[in-house]
Amino acid sequence: MFSFFYFGTIIVLAAFLVVALRNPVYSVIALLVMFFHMAGLFITLHAEFLAAVQIIVYAGAILVLYLFVVMLLNLKRDDSYQRQLWLGVGLGGVALAEVISLVISAHLTVSPPLNEAGRLATSAQTAGVVAQGNTELIGALLYTKYLFPFELASLILLVAMIGAILLTKKGILEAKGDS
Repeated sequence: MFSFFYFGTIIVLAAFLVVALRNPVYSVIALLVMFFHMAGLFITLHAEFLAAVQIIVYAGAILVLYLFVVMLLNLKRDDSYQRQLWLGVGLGGVALAEVISLVISAHLTVSPPLNEAGRLATSAQTAGVVAQGNTELIGALLYTKYLFPFELASLILLVAMIGAILLTKKGILEAKGDS
């Protein structure tokens, strides 16, 4: 229980700092702290695969992409966001009140495990699920039932990467031709 409140508090504070800090590099560092604490929260929920994906994909790849964009844009200081501060605080308060009312009105109960027929599962039926870990179950589903969508997503990402490289090369070639 303590670990949930620790990770939750740090995640909320780091997310607030991402949007509140004026220096974009500091915002990216706060985002990194948030990503690592999200991975820690996933570990406390016994979702090791999601924790690994959180660190590898988000903290590794996407954060580096954000940092490159921030460094390449060379953003100047802009204080125009001060006008929208109260609107953001108001909308954030409304969203927080909504979440609190949903949590209070939700009837959180633990349902017993059910088998494929929808009947109460026996301990022998649930033992097979417990013996196989979370990562193994995701891997088995990913490479059997969801193989085609997985490969299609990788193909779309490959096409997007090739398109980005071609657009970048085209911009470099045009810049060399102008001089």
